[in-house]
Amino acid sequence: MAKKTLSHFGTSFQLMNVTSLSKTSRVWIFLGSIGSSGAHCGLKKGLPVAAIEPVAENIVSTVEKRTIEERERWWKMGLKAIHGGKLAVLLLSGGQGTRLGSSDPKGCFNIGLPSGKSLFQLQAERIMCIQKLAAQFMSEGSAGVIPIHWYIMTSPFTDEATRKFFESHKYFGLEADQVTFFQQGTIPCISTDGRFIMETPYKVAKAPDGNGGVYIALKSSRLLEDMATRGIKYIDCYGVDNALVRVADPTFLGYFIDKGVAAAAKVVKKAYPQEKVGVFVQRGKGGPLDVVEYSELDPSLASAINQEAGRLRFCWSNVCLHMFTLDFLNSVANGLENDSIYHLAEKKIPSANGYTMGLKLEQFIFDAFTYSPATALFEVLREEEFAPVKNANGANFDTPDSARLLVLRLHARWVIAAGGFLTHSVPIYSTGVEVSPLCSYMGENLEAICRGRTFHAPCEITF
Repeated sequence: MAKKTLSHFGTSFQLMNVTSLSKTSRVWIFLGSIGSSGAHCGLKKGLPVAAIEPVAENIVSTVEKRTIEERERWWKMGLKAIHGGKLAVLLLSGGQGTRLGSSDPKGCFNIGLPSGKSLFQLQAERIMCIQKLAAQFMSEGSAGVIPIHWYIMTSPFTDEATRKFFESHKYFGLEADQVTFFQQGTIPCISTDGRFIMETPYKVAKAPDGNGGVYIALKSSRLLEDMATRGIKYIDCYGVDNALVRVADPTFLGYFIDKGVAAAAKVVKKAYPQEKVGVFVQRGKGGPLDVVEYSELDPSLASAINQEAGRLRFCWSNVCLHMFTLDFLNSVANGLENDSIYHLAEKKIPSANGYTMGLKLEQFIFDAFTYSPATALFEVLREEEFAPVKNANGANFDTPDSARLLVLRLHARWVIAAGGFLTHSVPIYSTGVEVSPLCSYMGENLEAICRGRTFHAPCEITF
């Protein structure tokens, strides 16, 4: 077994097969504590990796197989649970908008919608909308609104700026006490030759431990106990950089409750074999669900076709839209304390000697799925729920411009379906309208606002 020793000032760590690892390969590491006498890392033998299999058909609720009756039943189940205070929302928001050309937290980013709203504001207003819909469903009106608690994970690099952004915008209409901020951890960065990278002559360079650090962060912050005290049973978990995310989706929650599983994920069909997205797989026949990153999937498997279904065999893309039970989060946090999984990412890291190529160790949110005794997948339409904002305008995909167009086009379809009309001075495929989340969550209740009216695109439609 090839090993690489990481050392600095008498301390040492050991990683398995570092020399042969790709940028996103997985390693299993047991980190020892760092004390004044130095640190050590004992190797923990990796679990045998079973051959991957496509996800079994009965695990996925596909769009074409869902009935209207099922959707309505799940929607009502979800609204009832939300009004009962059983759902919390968990936002993964530790990243900066570096690739977008901004040093601000990514949630502060304005993708150029007519309203000028940030990602944070869009998500906050969707929470407010669902609170109102749940109260209306329970026939209690605005006086009976039950707040959905919003847990927001930041990093040491975004925490202060995120808190100030919320404070300066008066929490976007939410109550301040229904929002809780907490920080993920950091891990030292290492050089490709196995040494700690020094940010200054006296300080080790560190980086956030990845969105999978949320489990340990929740436990160390005692927020899992906080959730239990509030009576929360289910947690809707998502990443900040999705402009179309349906925060606190009642249909997804109702489906989750109905299936009685510990974990679930929304998935979209992979667009083409080379698309740079991770896919859900099973580790062996009937084995646990896992996610394989695009760089780890053999090209022949990535291109393999399921002839019977008429789609890729490995087609269910992970888009970081998850639902967990509180019991499951507790079990994962306890398990990861003893048996953590880390991925290596090779990146430029600022150091005392300028930028240097090094390795960051990251945990991924989806690594927890292998702990779940039962997981369900829920297919959603990409054009309705997935508008990632990852790259600066000018890139080929996942830019603010592409996300903005996805939002405008979807909302234009809502307005037309509600009996409204659009005029436009540019081609309709390159514009549209924005519907405020305070008016509608997913196209409902727009007839009174839109029927018979004409809107000139682009514009915001609000009360």
